[in-house]
Amino acid sequence: MKDGPNIARIAGLIGEPARAEMLTALLGGRALAAGELASAAGIGRPTASAHLARLVEARLLAVEAQGRHRYFRLADDEVAHALEALLGVAFRSQPTRLVTGPREPTLRKARVCYDHLAGELAVEVFAGLQASGALASGSEGLGLSEAGAARFHALGVDLDAAAAQRRVFCRPCLDWGERRDHLAGALGSALLQRIYALRWAKRVEGSRAVVFTAVGEQNLRAAFHPSTP
Repeated sequence: MKDGPNIARIAGLIGEPARAEMLTALLGGRALAAGELASAAGIGRPTASAHLARLVEARLLAVEAQGRHRYFRLADDEVAHALEALLGVAFRSQPTRLVTGPREPTLRKARVCYDHLAGELAVEVFAGLQASGALASGSEGLGLSEAGAARFHALGVDLDAAAAQRRVFCRPCLDWGERRDHLAGALGSALLQRIYALRWAKRVEGSRAVVFTAVGEQNLRAAFHPSTP
């Protein structure tokens, strides 16, 4: 007897090489046009359009129309979370790779994973939250303790707005480069937006890399260091 959702169908959609390239390109969190995704996958526009239609039908992608153009993005953070996990599995299954993370040093240190921060710095933040007791497990999954909420309030993160979103509030996301967890969910997204607002870091144009200023990196480490009150 076969129970539960049909994972073979979804795996087949994601596993086709061109579609996999397009989905990975969208992990940067930005909506892209069909032509941009075709270029990322190395295929023609008509072929890309057919692939994109199937991904939209399967609710892996969402599409927005602006005038004559259509822009595609990942349907939600659940899809992004699944793709990041698959990247980790794929990376682990390729022993010929000599590096343990992204080749580019900037991507290794900090990058966007859909709408939250990933990389070495993000892993350090999550480890600091764990070590300081800022994270708490509850009936609805991972959340913040009072001390944890105080840390985010001190940074000016709007926790009420994050909690009001129709998505998981807080959860670990396995970093495929570091092989340890970073912070995802609405809280992870809110933290990254606050980092931008404080001008501690900025996104590199045309890349998933996030570059911190020296002061921004120092402030981020201090904010989530286990010994910080």
